[in-house]
Amino acid sequence: MKSDQKRWDKRFKGKKFAFGKKANSFLRRHIALLPKGKALDLAAGEGRNAVFLAQHGFKVDAVDISEIGLRKTQELAGKREVKVHTILADLDTYPIKRGEYNLITNFYFLNRNIIPRIKRGLKKGGVVIFETYLLEHRRLHTGGPKNPKYFLKPNEPFHLFKGFRILVYREGIFEEGGKRKAIASLIAQKI
Repeated sequence: MKSDQKRWDKRFKGKKFAFGKKANSFLRRHIALLPKGKALDLAAGEGRNAVFLAQHGFKVDAVDISEIGLRKTQELAGKREVKVHTILADLDTYPIKRGEYNLITNFYFLNRNIIPRIKRGLKKGGVVIFETYLLEHRRLHTGGPKNPKYFLKPNEPFHLFKGFRILVYREGIFEEGGKRKAIASLIAQKI
């Protein structure tokens, strides 16, 4: 935990926001599909997605390993006049409360061991929105993780969320934030 925490604290240090203040484009595009209520933003970083959800009427818990990132989440929430509950935790061990959330977001954090906790954490009818890199992203040389375990195989999200109703799915190479990315994006509902 400490090495991950130091790495992300270093990334989020300074006044600038490492990934900007604008929410993820897939989240922005599909906000109308998401059930209102209580939301959990996993690997929230500096809070751009958590704050966006709060601006759209969600009661948001934002979890991240970086204390600096969560501090910036609170600053951004204050500037946008919304509330976000921040939780400093290592997602490798964070216990998501059973049946607690209408929505769980997971952007660019891949730990397959957390998927069962995400599933249990959703209420019936709750929705997960999930997006991260595909293996082929490494060939684009446009950033992202180094370790292959942090990349999805083709169609893997279908298997990870087996038993859920797939509402939206895309997979391929897309232009995101001025960069080409090989990603998979999914919105799925617990039935």
